Amino acid sequence: MFDFTARPLAGKKGIILGIANEHSIAYGCAQVFRGLGAEIGVTYTNDKARPSVEPLARALEASIVEPCDVRVPGQLEHVFQVAEQTWGSLDFALHSITAAPKQDLHAPLSQCSRGGFLQTMEVSCYSFIRMAHLAAPMMHDGGTILAMSYYGAEKVIEHYNVMGPVKAALEGAVRYLASELGPRGIRVHAISPGSVMTRAASGIEEFDELLEYVAALAPAHRLVTIDDVGAAAAYLATDYARLMTGGTIYVDGGYHIVG
Repeated sequence: MFDFTARPLAGKKGIILGIANEHSIAYGCAQVFRGLGAEIGVTYTNDKARPSVEPLARALEASIVEPCDVRVPGQLEHVFQVAEQTWGSLDFALHSITAAPKQDLHAPLSQCSRGGFLQTMEVSCYSFIRMAHLAAPMMHDGGTILAMSYYGAEKVIEHYNVMGPVKAALEGAVRYLASELGPRGIRVHAISPGSVMTRAASGIEEFDELLEYVAALAPAHRLVTIDDVGAAAAYLATDYARLMTGGTIYVDGGYHIVG
């Protein structure tokens, strides 16, 4: 039976990767996780991002605040070492990191450089697999591992370019990890938010026009907020979603059914 009296994430502990500022999807997720009772740890990419993230971490009462550039050897591993030292176990981990070199993101896929493609894949997909590898051994009583995707993984979105096939690979990784980790009680999900103006999204050409188009076409006729995405992510980490795994959950006002 479910406990309908307690906050559904009370006593849960988790790491959230990818907060850049107050507009980040990862920050929206962190707010909801914390509001529902979870204890959280957060990361910032580098010293440049630190002044923006530390005040948010204080507001979230984050137990862990660590630098994490997944391209720097050892930093991702250090985050989970700190989590193990601090908590001893883990209930959820959320990956909301993506990056592509500007020249490759703005170029047609056929013109993407090898280095740009590999860097985009490392940051946006392979680091999620690494995160799962580090998080799973700490999930002694099962847990939830989450990745942020986008509709461009499934359909061609103009100007999304190299990010499309990389996000498709990410969603494939979610399915395989869900199958691999399911017997251990670990659920794995991709969340596909609608178009949200974030720092990462601002690098996509003509993104403002895409926002207007999505808001007009989506059945809900409005744009998704970071809080909407956070609510869905938090739900997936509760026991209410205990038999959901391996899928891509759309939080886009229904855009994916008409777009």
